[in-house]
Amino acid sequence: MFQKIPNYIKYIFTNVFFLFVFVSLFRGIFYLFFTQLENISTQEIQKAVLLGIRFDLKLAIIAFFPFTLFVLITNYRFFKNKIYKKTATFYLVFIYLALTLFYLFDFGYYEYLAIRLDASSLRFLSNLKISTQVLFESYPIYKGLLGLLILCFIIYKYSHFIYNLFTKTHQEATKKLKALYFIFTFLLLSFGIYNSVTHYPLRWSEAFFSKNNAINQFSLNPVLYFFDSFAFRSEGVNLEKFKTYYPIIAKHLDLPKDTINFEKKVTFNNPYKEKPNIIFVMLESTGTATMSFYGNPLNSTPKMDSIIKKSLSFSKFYVHKPGTAGSVFASITGLPDIEDVKTASRNPMIIDQRIVFDQIKGYEKSYFIGGSANWANIRGVFQSNIKGLKIYEEGSFEEENRADVWGIDDYDLFKEADKELKKLHEKGKPFVTYIQTATNHMPFTVPDKKESYTPNLEEDIDEETLLKGGFRSLGQLNAIRYLDFNVARFLDRAKESGYYDNSIFVFFGDHRGGMKKLNFLKNNEDDLGIQVHHVPFFIHAPKYVEHQVVDKYAKLIDIFPTATSLAKIDYTNYTLGRNLLDSTATNTAAFVYIQSKGEKAVGVIKNGFYYEKTNISKKASLFSLDTNKIKDIKLDKPNVTQQMDSLLSAYYHTTKYLYFNNKKVDK
Repeated sequence: MFQKIPNYIKYIFTNVFFLFVFVSLFRGIFYLFFTQLENISTQEIQKAVLLGIRFDLKLAIIAFFPFTLFVLITNYRFFKNKIYKKTATFYLVFIYLALTLFYLFDFGYYEYLAIRLDASSLRFLSNLKISTQVLFESYPIYKGLLGLLILCFIIYKYSHFIYNLFTKTHQEATKKLKALYFIFTFLLLSFGIYNSVTHYPLRWSEAFFSKNNAINQFSLNPVLYFFDSFAFRSEGVNLEKFKTYYPIIAKHLDLPKDTINFEKKVTFNNPYKEKPNIIFVMLESTGTATMSFYGNPLNSTPKMDSIIKKSLSFSKFYVHKPGTAGSVFASITGLPDIEDVKTASRNPMIIDQRIVFDQIKGYEKSYFIGGSANWANIRGVFQSNIKGLKIYEEGSFEEENRADVWGIDDYDLFKEADKELKKLHEKGKPFVTYIQTATNHMPFTVPDKKESYTPNLEEDIDEETLLKGGFRSLGQLNAIRYLDFNVARFLDRAKESGYYDNSIFVFFGDHRGGMKKLNFLKNNEDDLGIQVHHVPFFIHAPKYVEHQVVDKYAKLIDIFPTATSLAKIDYTNYTLGRNLLDSTATNTAAFVYIQSKGEKAVGVIKNGFYYEKTNISKKASLFSLDTNKIKDIKLDKPNVTQQMDSLLSAYYHTTKYLYFNNKKVDK
């Protein structure tokens, strides 16, 4: 029976089979080295594996389907022309290489953000030079290129072998039989792509069957998911919905309810005679889970721990989006970044905003970054919104010892910033500055020794100990320890330079970097996907604030109104941020932009609850944060669900509205 099957049909199914085996090998690699499926039931793992096999089979068929049609059309002639052999070889080498690159990028993407590759990853192409440098400095790229060349050679030999194998068999068939084989093969492979016996084809959404995100991510096929995710486009301004939910946001932020007006004037009758300096320090990839102050068992940040104990800190502070560019945009503009494929900073239509930073009159304004401010169009965000701002970047420092792709390291960045701030202090000029750190980011470039800092060596700590703290590598632990050292060293420099006493130091994380399983957490934030948003926020200013831990919910867009109010500087707030030190601001919440159930979603955290809703399918869930279990309780608490849903929708549609309706007005 098998011998009667035409050789070109055997050729098609043989290639589909080996493509399926190939992509299944990558699933095995992902399972062994990236998934963390502890405490997952055997039943769920089995379901994930079966779903994964179906996704992988679908991909294998799709990958070879265009060439399948070509082979079916040429049928026996396919093995009689050398150009067809060359075409087949080129196609197979290309497909295998493309799939390999997809999976390699997926591994790196998942390692950093704990989600599979999707369309939003294309934002890295906007800074191709930087992204390429990060790859070369973080991974063994040259060895990888050699491996890819070897793979291409193997596929080249494989293609010739398979082609020659079936060339040796010669058969003839009638036109009717050829048509029958054509239809049968086409329908069988089409069914493999449909991959379902129900009314609906196999879709990415089926992978999100579990309450545990890790098992859902394992179920996905990243190549299929990448192309499916192009459908996750956020909607534009919906004026009707905005007007519907404006009363909700107005009540929440204490705005006028009878007219749309976001203008909130803040004035002080007794401002400080000596204007305090304000120094914002963005702590790259620093979440609460990375810090020993918040329970990490590895004593990773002893210096910042001691600083927080002398500062005003916020234990329930969340950033809106797990990415540096999104956090820079939100912190500066006072509007959450809820753009899908790219970050809001890359959208030239929305970077022009009325912001608090620009209104700090009589102050020297500056921005310090170790590399180039062109990254993610951050230059545009700062320069289009802040008059008189001076940017210090690569090429403008007195000493430049480039450490890696991000430019000079944090030690030198703080040192260069201190030089400029000291000059302003000696001239009697108050200043407000924004310092963006970077060393606690891949490739985690830390020195062998810097003053009292020395990195841990491999013989000092084993992998089991690293895993207790959730760290992916020794380099990641050393990087947070180096940031910890540099923060404390910066404050020491400020004391030496004389501006420490009269300065308000505002430290905040931009997001938590990718970590392993966080078994030391006492809540379900990591399983819900919001722990990556939970970051430290502390204000160190002994002259102006006493030590206190504030447990009200807070968010990134609150930092400028809070710090500016603390400095008693008059301003008008047109944004969604609020002064967290206002005693009347008790009805607070955090607003996050996440990925849930396989698509983009938004969520709100308030009163011990977390409510989320997907943007396209509108799937909603309510969870209690006072437990380590994941249970959707929206049906159990309908009143809470309704209130949270209204507030969430109000934040979302108001943000969309303000993107285009908060432009600066020339006076």
